[in-house]
Amino acid sequence: MTRRESILREMGLAPLWRLRDSPTGDSPSPPAPLPLAGEGSVEAGAAGEVRLERTRRIAAMGWDELKTSVAECRDCRLCEKRKQAVLGVGELEADWLFVGEGPGADEDERGEPFVGQAGQLLDAMLAAIDLKRGNKVYIGNAVKCRPPGNRTPEAEETAACFPYLQRQIELIRPKLIVALGKPAAETLLGTEVKVGASRGRLFDYRGIPLVVTYHPAYLLRSLTEKAKAWEDLCFARRTMQGLNDVAR
Repeated sequence: MTRRESILREMGLAPLWRLRDSPTGDSPSPPAPLPLAGEGSVEAGAAGEVRLERTRRIAAMGWDELKTSVAECRDCRLCEKRKQAVLGVGELEADWLFVGEGPGADEDERGEPFVGQAGQLLDAMLAAIDLKRGNKVYIGNAVKCRPPGNRTPEAEETAACFPYLQRQIELIRPKLIVALGKPAAETLLGTEVKVGASRGRLFDYRGIPLVVTYHPAYLLRSLTEKAKAWEDLCFARRTMQGLNDVAR
């Protein structure tokens, strides 16, 4: 058994799944990115100006300032019950950026994204396409603090955290973004997303190709979808190969 077959068995994909060639069709017109906090808001006056100034301030931060600001952030209710904020982990100028929903209990405890069961599965998924956490890979989340009970982040919570994610992307300058699950995809694309209908298609985040797939936590509950996730990984890998070929 090869190393890749062993990894795929760990992911629950045995026998080895091989992706059939399938047309992806024309890339859809890229949805408009989520507005910056304060832009286009129905709220006017001082509150809107404060949000806009906060967004501008975050947009000028380097990694050290960003880390401190996230750790001290009190701009939404998620800060009230967190143990610590979770900025992200990995190479700071990575080719690959994986974005999930938000920290869970293990992540809240350790201060690192994807360290529980879902994180173990994500590591296996990365290994299956010859990637490794921290090696040309950065992993983050749409929100930096754990939502109580691991619920889906609310719109105001996601909006408060989005300037941080935007700045991370600007600093990382990834070649490809992989959105893990519906909340991450909707945050990045600024529009309603159905993961099943978005698979196998290239989206655009401010000029960066973006692929949508299932969140590892969902795959732990829906084992039959792991084969689809493997197809998505193969699609992402082919996309990256194409980007590298063009760059040569």
